[in-house]
Order: sequence, then structure tokens, then C-alpha cells
Amino acid sequence: MSDSDKVFAGSIPEIYDTYLVPLIFENFASDLACKVAADNPKSVLETAAGSGVVTRALAPKLGADCSYVVTDLNQPMLDRAASRQGDDGRIAWQQADALDLPFDDQTFDVVCCQFGVMFFPDRIKGYREARRVLRPGGQFVFNVWDHIEENEFANLVTRAAGQIFPEDPPLFLARTPHGYHDIDLIHDELRQAGFETVEIGTITDSSWAPTARHPAIAYCQGTPLRNELEARDAAKLAAVTDRSEELIVSRFGPGPVSGKIQGHVIVART
Repeated sequence: MSDSDKVFAGSIPEIYDTYLVPLIFENFASDLACKVAADNPKSVLETAAGSGVVTRALAPKLGADCSYVVTDLNQPMLDRAASRQGDDGRIAWQQADALDLPFDDQTFDVVCCQFGVMFFPDRIKGYREARRVLRPGGQFVFNVWDHIEENEFANLVTRAAGQIFPEDPPLFLARTPHGYHDIDLIHDELRQAGFETVEIGTITDSSWAPTARHPAIAYCQGTPLRNELEARDAAKLAAVTDRSEELIVSRFGPGPVSGKIQGHVIVART
């Protein structure tokens, strides 16, 4: 993973939230929220919260006496999340690194993380931090994307970027968001971090957009793929976006479009 893979700044948070969140994140966020809320936790920590799609799904499901701390490494993403949430005295917003959490041991009933662990430079360290702040019997609930070939829009955008930059194809989407899909590896790393039981399931869904242009903009301009494209040639960001749209149109038509998405959902218990 390159340093630019973790940078969500500039216009990326707004485009991410406007285009990418409804495209691929909302249904998974609803599933994660239901799993987190099922045991009526009294204290929840969310790491790598991004623009707050899980926060918006989970907060209404938590009890009035629940303490909910929402964190992200990137302050611009956290600002975007807070601006969309509205007033809620149960929620505390805090910039934090999931690999070095600023919380005492055994503070939370649940730690949750939507599509964030793929960005951890040391996943086992991040898992140990989640375990450290969990109370005995607590659970760590998170999800990861499956292989990029199981996620059609992301795969087409990666192909388009490679066509524009054939000698140095930008592989952010395959390398990072879709680069941690080995179920056996996930299970092994969680056990190394000290979790007693690990349950992993797979969810297959469809992402929908009104036009083929929407997923092209979402991936090319609303993710750190944009950093990778602009580092090669900022003038070609539009060309990659246009080529992505063309490939999506050739596969699904101009719109509305619907493509397969697939991810794994993990519940690890102390």
C-alpha cells in the first residue's frame, strides 16, 4: 500500500459521500449496523468511519443510554460525517489512528469498522488494538471487499485506468480496497491478535446508479485512485473517468446501471 492510498482530502470526501456511498456502501452499512446493535451495547467505538454511512445507519438503532465514539484517521472525512449526522448527545467525534487508539483498556462493548481494515499498514496491530479496548465478551464487527473480479464497477474502472496508463497501470482499487479478501488469512490474523472466535460470512449484492457516469466519477474522483491518477498526469483524470464510463456503458448500457458487489462480514469475539 502506498502512502497516497490513505489520503482522503480535497474534494474526495464530498464526491465519495455523494457518489460512492449510495453506490456500494449503504446496504453493507445497514447489515453492519444490525449486527452491532443486536446485543444492545452500552458503548460502541467505530474506527475508520469515513463519511459516516455506518454512523447514520447505526445511531438510530442504539439505546438512549449508549455511548458512541466515532473516529477516523482523516479529519476531512470525519468533518463530513459529523456535518451530515445532526445533533446527537450520545455521539463523540474524535480523530484517531485505529492502530494506536487513545482509549483505555476494556472500554467498549463493540468495536466496528466498515471497509477500513484493508487500509491498516499493520492489520494484526490494528486487531490487537480493537481487542485491547473491548470488554471481556465484546465483539469486533467489520467487513472487507472480496476480490476485485467479484466487484464489477471497480474492476472496469481499474481496466480503464490501465488502458490510459498502460506502462504504469494505477492499481489502487485492486491493491487496497480489494486486496484483503483471503478468508483463511483474515481468520488467522484475528486469532494471532488474540480473538477467541471468528465468524466470517459473504454477502453478494448489486450496486445501482442512475447513469454509467456515476460509478465512473465515484471511483475515479471520489477515492484515493484520484491521487494515483493525478500523480501520473493530472490532465488525464478526465480521460480515465470518460474511459471508465465508456466501459461501463459497453457492459451495462448508459443507465440505469446495476453491477455485482461482494464482500465478507466478520464477527470476532474476545
